[in-house]
Amino acid sequence: MTYSASTQYMLDTMKRLLATDSPTGFTRQATDLCAKEFEKLGIQASVTNKGCVLAELGGEGNPVIVTAHIDTLGGIVAEVKANGRLRISNLGGLKAVNCETENVRIYARNGKVYDGCLQLCNPSTHVNPKAGTEERNFDTTEIVIDEDVHTKEETLALGITNGCFVCFDPRTVITDSGYLKSRYLDDKLAAAVLFALAKKVQDGQLSLNRKVYLFLSTYEEVGHGGKAGLPGDAEEILAVDMGCVGIGLEGSERKVSICAKDAHGPYDYSVTDTLVGLAEKNGLNYAVDVYLNYSSDAQAAIAAGKDFRHALIGPGVYASHGYERSHVEGAENTLALLEAYLSE
Repeated sequence: MTYSASTQYMLDTMKRLLATDSPTGFTRQATDLCAKEFEKLGIQASVTNKGCVLAELGGEGNPVIVTAHIDTLGGIVAEVKANGRLRISNLGGLKAVNCETENVRIYARNGKVYDGCLQLCNPSTHVNPKAGTEERNFDTTEIVIDEDVHTKEETLALGITNGCFVCFDPRTVITDSGYLKSRYLDDKLAAAVLFALAKKVQDGQLSLNRKVYLFLSTYEEVGHGGKAGLPGDAEEILAVDMGCVGIGLEGSERKVSICAKDAHGPYDYSVTDTLVGLAEKNGLNYAVDVYLNYSSDAQAAIAAGKDFRHALIGPGVYASHGYERSHVEGAENTLALLEAYLSE
């Protein structure tokens, strides 16, 4: 399928971000990639102590922060077992049931990176007749390292110890029909949308109606990504994060979702109402929903005591925190709503 230059740039950026391992707490590679991408666009960006990336996009008056996060789910080695395999602890909302048989990369303390796979302990159905019914959690599964190791000592000799990060293969696919399938569309798809917005501003295709900051956070998956490092003069914060898709919700992969309330409470009514009105006015495919098991960097900022009006939008993502699916149209609708909200 042929896309506009803006959409193709967004998809290319998304793929580069998805190919860059960045589980929460281990995001330096993604931070560096984003800082360099802003530099390529001619936008000055700074990196906070936590590894978040802050860029001033331009515009004057009524400052607004538009944020997405670049950290993802992942694992961390909690035990090097006697058999040389690894027990991991999840980072964020990672579930073992969504990760079984997934390929991983293990970042050793000595700088080496090893391949492996998450498997049920004793997974062969020809050996273990209960393999199909056993509970999947991070005590009943283990990382099998693709090296000739059979003891704890042999694994430790590789440089793999407790505290090493384990990164799951995103398996990114873009179908001819425009579907986007990958781990970590939450929230690297939204981050790519922000870069597409920035490129349009830099190329003179979009004029801003206010001062706009772009903030790419880390540690969102564990709740404190948006609690620090934010510009002090901002009046609003607009989180661009995955829109929920599931039973009882109006959102879909092709829509931009506008969240009215999440697990922590309602978003600012005036900003949300403005976003709904702009989606209607511009003929966008959109949904308004309530997310009962969700939080965002905008809510984190409010919890930290920031005096912001806050809102949340994003492309619809199906099977969140698993092997996720969205669609090019959902990303395009999200970008179009951002343009409408931020342009003259």
